Amino acid sequence: MEAGRQRQGRLWSNLKEVCDLLHISAAVSINSEELLFQHVQFKTGQRVHTIGQAFDTLYIVNSGFLKTVLIDEFGNEQVLSFPMKGDMLGVDGIHTRHYASEAVALSDCDLILLPFKKLTALGRVHLELENVMYGVMSRELVREQAMIGMLGALSAEARVARFLVSLADRFAAMGYSSKLFNLRMTRHEIGSYLGLTLETVSRTLSAFNEIGLITVDQRTIGIKDADALKTLRRLPPSRSRAKQNSAAKAKAEAEQQAGDAKVLATTTV
Repeated sequence: MEAGRQRQGRLWSNLKEVCDLLHISAAVSINSEELLFQHVQFKTGQRVHTIGQAFDTLYIVNSGFLKTVLIDEFGNEQVLSFPMKGDMLGVDGIHTRHYASEAVALSDCDLILLPFKKLTALGRVHLELENVMYGVMSRELVREQAMIGMLGALSAEARVARFLVSLADRFAAMGYSSKLFNLRMTRHEIGSYLGLTLETVSRTLSAFNEIGLITVDQRTIGIKDADALKTLRRLPPSRSRAKQNSAAKAKAEAEQQAGDAKVLATTTV
Protein backbone atom coordinates (compact mmCIF):
# COMPACT_ATOMS: atom_id res chain seq x y z
CA MET A 1 0.00 0.00 0.00
CA GLU A 2 1.25 3.45 -0.87
CA ALA A 3 0.16 4.69 2.56
CA GLY A 4 2.14 1.96 4.33
CA ARG A 5 5.32 2.86 6.13
CA GLN A 6 8.65 1.16 6.66
CA ARG A 7 9.70 0.21 10.15
CA GLN A 8 12.53 -2.15 11.01
CA GLY A 9 12.90 -2.96 7.31
CA ARG A 10 9.26 -4.12 6.95
CA LEU A 11 6.09 -2.56 5.60
CA TRP A 12 3.36 -1.69 8.12
CA SER A 13 -0.16 -0.25 7.83
CA ASN A 14 -2.16 1.67 10.40
CA LEU A 15 -5.69 0.84 11.52
CA LYS A 16 -7.38 3.29 9.15
CA GLU A 17 -5.59 1.79 6.15
CA VAL A 18 -6.62 -1.71 7.26
CA CYS A 19 -10.24 -0.59 7.66
CA ASP A 20 -10.18 1.09 4.24
CA LEU A 21 -8.89 -2.13 2.70
CA LEU A 22 -11.73 -4.07 4.34
CA HIS A 23 -14.26 -1.41 3.23
CA ILE A 24 -15.41 -0.73 6.78
CA SER A 25 -15.50 2.44 8.88
CA ALA A 26 -12.43 3.00 11.05
CA ALA A 27 -12.69 2.90 14.84
CA VAL A 28 -12.51 6.64 15.44
CA SER A 29 -11.53 6.50 19.11
CA ILE A 30 -8.24 4.72 18.36
CA ASN A 31 -5.11 6.58 17.32
CA SER A 32 -4.30 4.87 14.02
CA GLU A 33 -0.61 5.77 14.10
CA GLU A 34 -0.14 4.03 17.46
CA LEU A 35 -1.58 0.78 16.09
CA LEU A 36 0.40 -0.67 13.19
CA PHE A 37 0.03 -4.05 11.46
CA GLN A 38 2.89 -5.81 9.71
CA HIS A 39 2.88 -6.94 6.06
CA VAL A 40 4.28 -10.32 5.00
CA GLN A 41 4.97 -11.42 1.42
CA PHE A 42 4.36 -14.91 0.01
CA LYS A 43 5.58 -16.31 -3.31
CA THR A 44 3.38 -18.24 -5.73
CA GLY A 45 2.77 -21.74 -4.35
CA GLN A 46 3.72 -20.90 -0.77
CA ARG A 47 1.38 -21.92 2.04
CA VAL A 48 0.17 -19.18 4.36
CA HIS A 49 -1.16 -21.67 6.91
CA THR A 50 -1.90 -25.39 6.92
CA ILE A 51 -4.71 -27.57 8.29
CA GLY A 52 -4.22 -28.24 11.99
CA GLN A 53 -1.63 -25.50 12.45
CA ALA A 54 -2.07 -23.57 15.71
CA PHE A 55 -4.22 -20.49 15.17
CA ASP A 56 -2.88 -17.12 16.25
CA THR A 57 -3.35 -14.74 13.32
CA LEU A 58 -5.95 -13.44 10.90
CA TYR A 59 -4.74 -12.32 7.47
CA ILE A 60 -5.99 -9.58 5.15
CA VAL A 61 -5.10 -9.74 1.46
CA ASN A 62 -3.48 -6.48 0.39
CA SER A 63 -2.51 -7.75 -3.06
CA GLY A 64 -2.38 -11.05 -4.93
CA PHE A 65 -4.62 -14.10 -5.22
CA LEU A 66 -4.95 -17.21 -3.06
CA LYS A 67 -7.03 -20.33 -2.61
CA THR A 68 -8.24 -21.98 0.57
CA VAL A 69 -8.70 -25.75 0.49
CA LEU A 70 -9.67 -28.79 2.52
CA ILE A 71 -7.54 -31.91 2.00
CA ASP A 72 -8.86 -35.41 2.66
CA GLU A 73 -6.92 -38.44 3.85
CA PHE A 74 -6.07 -39.35 0.25
CA GLY A 75 -4.59 -35.94 -0.51
CA ASN A 76 -7.53 -34.74 -2.62
CA GLU A 77 -8.23 -31.01 -2.50
CA GLN A 78 -11.61 -29.33 -2.17
CA VAL A 79 -11.32 -25.63 -2.99
CA LEU A 80 -13.32 -23.46 -0.58
CA SER A 81 -12.59 -19.95 -1.81
CA PHE A 82 -10.33 -17.71 -3.89
CA PRO A 83 -9.41 -14.80 -1.60
CA MET A 84 -8.19 -11.59 -3.17
CA LYS A 85 -7.64 -7.95 -2.21
CA GLY A 86 -9.74 -6.93 0.81
CA ASP A 87 -10.60 -10.48 1.92
CA MET A 88 -9.83 -11.91 5.36
CA LEU A 89 -8.26 -15.34 5.93
CA GLY A 90 -8.02 -17.56 8.98
CA VAL A 91 -11.47 -17.07 10.49
CA ASP A 92 -12.01 -20.85 10.56
CA GLY A 93 -9.27 -21.17 13.18
CA ILE A 94 -11.06 -19.19 15.89
CA HIS A 95 -13.32 -21.99 17.17
CA THR A 96 -10.77 -24.77 17.80
CA ARG A 97 -7.66 -22.53 17.87
CA HIS A 98 -6.36 -24.52 14.89
CA TYR A 99 -6.80 -23.65 11.22
CA ALA A 100 -9.42 -25.88 9.60
CA SER A 101 -8.26 -25.18 6.04
CA GLU A 102 -5.07 -24.53 4.10
CA ALA A 103 -4.33 -21.24 2.35
CA VAL A 104 -2.03 -21.27 -0.69
CA ALA A 105 -0.78 -18.31 -2.77
CA LEU A 106 -1.84 -18.51 -6.44
CA SER A 107 0.38 -15.49 -7.22
CA ASP A 108 2.89 -13.41 -5.33
CA CYS A 109 0.92 -11.96 -2.42
CA ASP A 110 1.19 -9.23 0.19
CA LEU A 111 -0.80 -10.00 3.36
CA ILE A 112 -1.39 -7.92 6.47
CA LEU A 113 -1.14 -9.78 9.79
CA LEU A 114 -3.78 -9.27 12.49
CA PRO A 115 -2.59 -11.05 15.66
CA PHE A 116 -5.78 -12.40 17.23
CA LYS A 117 -4.77 -11.80 20.86
CA LYS A 118 -3.98 -8.20 19.99
CA LEU A 119 -7.38 -7.78 18.32
CA THR A 120 -9.34 -9.30 21.19
CA ALA A 121 -7.48 -7.14 23.74
CA LEU A 122 -8.25 -4.02 21.71
CA GLY A 123 -11.85 -5.13 21.26
CA ARG A 124 -12.40 -5.25 25.02
CA VAL A 125 -11.35 -1.61 25.26
CA HIS A 126 -12.77 -0.33 21.96
CA LEU A 127 -16.14 -1.99 21.33
CA GLU A 128 -16.53 -0.34 17.92
CA LEU A 129 -13.42 -2.17 16.69
CA GLU A 130 -14.80 -5.49 17.91
CA ASN A 131 -18.10 -4.81 16.16
CA VAL A 132 -16.55 -3.99 12.78
CA MET A 133 -14.35 -7.10 12.91
CA TYR A 134 -17.41 -9.23 13.64
CA GLY A 135 -19.01 -7.56 10.64
CA VAL A 136 -16.11 -8.57 8.38
CA MET A 137 -16.25 -12.19 9.62
CA SER A 138 -20.00 -12.27 9.04
CA ARG A 139 -19.47 -10.97 5.51
CA GLU A 140 -17.17 -13.90 4.77
CA LEU A 141 -19.77 -16.37 6.08
CA VAL A 142 -22.53 -14.79 3.99
CA ARG A 143 -20.38 -15.15 0.87
CA GLU A 144 -19.79 -18.84 1.63
CA GLN A 145 -23.51 -19.43 2.22
CA ALA A 146 -24.34 -17.78 -1.10
CA MET A 147 -21.92 -20.14 -2.83
CA ILE A 148 -23.48 -23.19 -1.17
CA GLY A 149 -26.92 -22.03 -2.28
CA MET A 150 -25.69 -21.52 -5.83
CA LEU A 151 -24.18 -25.00 -6.02
CA GLY A 152 -27.45 -26.58 -5.01
CA ALA A 153 -29.74 -24.56 -7.26
CA LEU A 154 -27.95 -23.95 -10.57
CA SER A 155 -26.93 -26.03 -13.55
CA ALA A 156 -23.26 -26.57 -14.36
CA GLU A 157 -23.34 -23.90 -17.09
CA ALA A 158 -25.02 -21.38 -14.77
CA ARG A 159 -22.43 -22.03 -12.04
CA VAL A 160 -19.57 -21.22 -14.41
CA ALA A 161 -21.42 -18.16 -15.72
CA ARG A 162 -22.05 -16.77 -12.21
CA PHE A 163 -18.44 -17.50 -11.25
CA LEU A 164 -17.19 -15.39 -14.17
CA VAL A 165 -19.61 -12.57 -13.32
CA SER A 166 -18.50 -12.66 -9.68
CA LEU A 167 -14.84 -12.46 -10.70
CA ALA A 168 -15.56 -9.57 -13.06
CA ASP A 169 -17.34 -7.70 -10.25
CA ARG A 170 -14.45 -8.30 -7.86
CA PHE A 171 -11.91 -7.04 -10.39
CA ALA A 172 -14.02 -3.93 -10.97
CA ALA A 173 -14.19 -3.30 -7.21
CA MET A 174 -10.38 -3.44 -7.08
CA GLY A 175 -10.09 -0.88 -9.89
CA TYR A 176 -9.19 -3.37 -12.64
CA SER A 177 -10.99 -4.17 -15.88
CA SER A 178 -14.17 -6.20 -15.52
CA LYS A 179 -14.16 -6.96 -19.25
CA LEU A 180 -10.72 -8.55 -19.65
CA PHE A 181 -8.80 -10.40 -16.93
CA ASN A 182 -6.54 -13.37 -16.28
CA LEU A 183 -7.66 -16.40 -14.30
CA ARG A 184 -5.13 -17.06 -11.55
CA MET A 185 -6.68 -20.45 -10.84
CA THR A 186 -6.67 -23.53 -13.06
CA ARG A 187 -9.75 -25.10 -14.66
CA HIS A 188 -9.35 -27.95 -12.21
CA GLU A 189 -9.42 -25.55 -9.25
CA ILE A 190 -12.49 -23.79 -10.64
CA GLY A 191 -14.18 -27.16 -11.00
CA SER A 192 -13.33 -28.12 -7.43
CA TYR A 193 -14.77 -24.82 -6.19
CA LEU A 194 -17.98 -25.18 -8.23
CA GLY A 195 -18.46 -28.91 -7.71
CA LEU A 196 -17.74 -29.71 -11.37
CA THR A 197 -15.17 -31.74 -13.28
CA LEU A 198 -12.27 -30.20 -15.15
CA GLU A 199 -13.82 -31.40 -18.41
CA THR A 200 -17.16 -29.72 -17.66
CA VAL A 201 -15.50 -26.38 -16.87
CA SER A 202 -13.37 -26.50 -20.04
CA ARG A 203 -16.32 -27.55 -22.21
CA THR A 204 -18.54 -24.82 -20.75
CA LEU A 205 -15.95 -22.07 -21.29
CA SER A 206 -15.54 -23.24 -24.89
CA ALA A 207 -19.32 -23.16 -25.37
CA PHE A 208 -19.54 -19.63 -23.94
CA ASN A 209 -16.80 -18.60 -26.36
CA GLU A 210 -18.61 -20.31 -29.24
CA ILE A 211 -21.89 -18.41 -28.74
CA GLY A 212 -20.16 -15.08 -28.10
CA LEU A 213 -20.69 -14.62 -24.36
CA ILE A 214 -16.94 -14.52 -23.67
CA THR A 215 -13.60 -14.84 -25.40
CA VAL A 216 -11.05 -17.35 -24.16
CA ASP A 217 -7.30 -17.28 -24.73
CA GLN A 218 -5.76 -19.81 -22.36
CA ARG A 219 -6.22 -18.11 -18.95
CA THR A 220 -7.31 -14.74 -20.36
CA ILE A 221 -11.09 -14.21 -20.27
CA GLY A 222 -12.92 -11.44 -22.10
CA ILE A 223 -16.49 -10.75 -20.97
CA LYS A 224 -18.65 -9.92 -24.02
CA ASP A 225 -22.20 -10.19 -22.59
CA ALA A 226 -22.28 -9.87 -18.80
CA ASP A 227 -26.08 -9.57 -18.68
CA ALA A 228 -26.53 -12.88 -20.48
CA LEU A 229 -24.08 -14.57 -18.10
CA LYS A 230 -25.99 -13.22 -15.08
CA THR A 231 -29.30 -14.69 -16.26
CA LEU A 232 -28.12 -17.84 -18.06
CA ARG A 233 -29.78 -21.03 -16.83
CA ARG A 234 -28.69 -23.60 -19.39
CA LEU A 235 -26.87 -23.60 -22.69
CA PRO A 236 -28.90 -24.22 -25.85
CA PRO A 237 -28.31 -27.63 -27.54
CA SER A 238 -25.12 -27.87 -29.56
CA ARG A 239 -27.06 -27.81 -32.85
CA SER A 240 -28.74 -24.53 -31.88
CA ARG A 241 -25.38 -23.13 -30.80
CA ALA A 242 -23.94 -24.00 -34.19
CA LYS A 243 -26.79 -22.11 -35.90
CA GLN A 244 -26.28 -19.12 -33.59
CA ASN A 245 -22.57 -19.17 -34.31
CA SER A 246 -23.15 -19.32 -38.07
CA ALA A 247 -25.64 -16.45 -37.88
CA ALA A 248 -23.21 -14.36 -35.83
CA LYS A 249 -20.41 -15.04 -38.31
CA ALA A 250 -22.66 -14.14 -41.25
CA LYS A 251 -23.69 -10.91 -39.56
CA ALA A 252 -20.05 -10.01 -38.85
CA GLU A 253 -19.07 -10.75 -42.46
CA ALA A 254 -21.98 -8.63 -43.77
CA GLU A 255 -20.97 -5.73 -41.54
CA GLN A 256 -17.38 -6.06 -42.71
CA GLN A 257 -18.44 -6.10 -46.37
CA ALA A 258 -20.65 -3.05 -45.84
CA GLY A 259 -17.76 -1.25 -44.21
CA ASP A 260 -15.42 -2.17 -47.06
CA ALA A 261 -17.97 -0.94 -49.61
CA LYS A 262 -18.31 2.37 -47.80
CA VAL A 263 -14.54 2.83 -47.75
CA LEU A 264 -14.33 1.95 -51.46
CA ALA A 265 -17.10 4.42 -52.35
CA THR A 266 -15.39 7.19 -50.39
CA THR A 267 -12.07 6.45 -52.09
CA THR A 268 -13.68 6.46 -55.54
CA VAL A 269 -15.27 9.86 -54.93
